[in-house]
Amino acid sequence: MKRFTLFLAALCCCGLTFNFLNSTSAQRARRPKPARREAPPPQASSYVAPRERQFEFEYKATVKEIPAGARKVEVWIPVPHDTLFQTIKGLHIDSPHPYQLRTADYGNRVLHLSLDNPPPSTLTVTMRFNAVRREHIQGRLRQAVYPVVREPRDPHMARWLEPDRLVPIDGKVRQWAQEVVTAARARTDLEKARAIYNHVVSTVKYDKSGQGWGRGDIYYACDARRGNCTDFHAIFIGYARALGIPARFAIGFPLPADRGAGQVSGYHCWAEFYAEGIGWVPVDASEAAKDPSRREYFFGAHDENRVEFTTGRDLVLNPKQHGTPLNYFIYPYAEADGQPLTSVERTFAYRDVPPNATNSGRD
Repeated sequence: MKRFTLFLAALCCCGLTFNFLNSTSAQRARRPKPARREAPPPQASSYVAPRERQFEFEYKATVKEIPAGARKVEVWIPVPHDTLFQTIKGLHIDSPHPYQLRTADYGNRVLHLSLDNPPPSTLTVTMRFNAVRREHIQGRLRQAVYPVVREPRDPHMARWLEPDRLVPIDGKVRQWAQEVVTAARARTDLEKARAIYNHVVSTVKYDKSGQGWGRGDIYYACDARRGNCTDFHAIFIGYARALGIPARFAIGFPLPADRGAGQVSGYHCWAEFYAEGIGWVPVDASEAAKDPSRREYFFGAHDENRVEFTTGRDLVLNPKQHGTPLNYFIYPYAEADGQPLTSVERTFAYRDVPPNATNSGRD
């Protein structure tokens, strides 16, 4: 009897438990389900389009005082060329004598005139063109999304590891370069180039007073610690090459950042170095020194306020000049009977134009 009573009690407990569970489940089922949290939409990448500038440019060269009795006078003038970051259109040349357009080393273009038995007079050649210059940004170095430009391999890569006449790669230059990267604990080519850039920008002053500046002489620049863009980039390129990093030199003209029109007083030059897995990286150490607020920008970028004319140093023209290779080629060069002429004047001017307003013709 006692066992039967216990059995009934157990059944009652199970029933109560079953009813309680059913009731609880029903209540849960009737409760409104909390709203499902949707994952936030993915944020769009911050794409930044490179800036560009369209302008007209005038380059005027005047050979004064052609020597009396000269049997042959030759004139060479640099001509801008298309690159991945600039397009040249509407090239027009005013010349009182026939001329030729030729291609020289590294793809540089050259306007050449040759005069036989010229009278002792003045010769003026004017070149005009329209240009579209695009900001050159190495997108692989930037957090914002810039378009990555695929560049063809430079056939002159070996040349960009060799010395220039005023930028030797000797034991002293190698020592100085190694000291810079060792102090910065730089390991990769990118880190080494950054260390060299920081060193040049921090220790060289943009100063065109006195004598010796403007030749791109690495020993002068390292001793004086001042100069112009040529001197800044002589150190950068020399140190990079000394460490086995290809680096190349380009020269052209600067344009004021403010749009408008005016005269351009002189040239500007800049550099690039090559890093495996990244490509060519633009550098403008002298502009960074002049404007410290843009120091980060100019490691990995060239702004659109410039036009490029030639690449490289120690240049042999086409046809070959009788004189020594040119340190760089941005101003007109002339010879009379194989001897350099110094009485060559030049002026440069620009005028900004609205987008898509440039002449599409070519000379």
